[in-house]
Amino acid sequence: MTGDPSSGGPFSGFDLVAAGPGVSRDDSGEAAARDRVAPGNPSVTALRDQFPGAVFRNEICAGDEDVVYVDPERITEMLGWLHNDPEQHYDHLADITAVDYGGGRPIEVVYQLWSIPHRAALRVKCELSLDALEIESITGIWVGADWLEREVYDLFGITFTGHPDLRRILMPENYAEGYPLRKDFPLRGRFSRAEQTRRALTQDPEDYYVPGEIAERVPQVVEPAAGEEGDAEGVG
Repeated sequence: MTGDPSSGGPFSGFDLVAAGPGVSRDDSGEAAARDRVAPGNPSVTALRDQFPGAVFRNEICAGDEDVVYVDPERITEMLGWLHNDPEQHYDHLADITAVDYGGGRPIEVVYQLWSIPHRAALRVKCELSLDALEIESITGIWVGADWLEREVYDLFGITFTGHPDLRRILMPENYAEGYPLRKDFPLRGRFSRAEQTRRALTQDPEDYYVPGEIAERVPQVVEPAAGEEGDAEGVG
């Protein structure tokens, strides 16, 4: 289904991307239909029973992938239960990421879980409004969430409260252009090419290494093997 985005009529997802971040569409009917999706994974029903009112909706993605939208205020409580309850036992955190759809819509924080004993996958999502990009860290449940949350913080600007070391992990600490995976981030960056070049040429080593790492670094010395030194002196 296609149409003119500026007219407010129906249009496809490709039209929405082409129109840029200032255009949105009404997903209310689609969201209502998702509420009635019968889950394939029994963990979705168990979540609804265990946390009444905290599961907003669910959907089936890619044919058999259960996706459940939950209250971000209760994310650590719900994921902790999925991790610790013997009937669920989601012991592996496969990934944490985020999705920005643009158009002023909430940014989704995505948790991809896997239960090794039950051979079951579950995707949990939380929607955060653009003026409240903050959610509790789950490093107390899965230690492996540490770097994953730092990546989401670095690229989307989402703050994970309670994280033990929340700082940029891909971009330099002094990176001033914003969050590269946000839809409002310009394709060429916020600075001109000349300014980007100037900043790259004037970067200090401490942009990439903490002072302790620089101070403790010992130059690598290659010692000649036995017999090579005399051979080298005789050359020429």
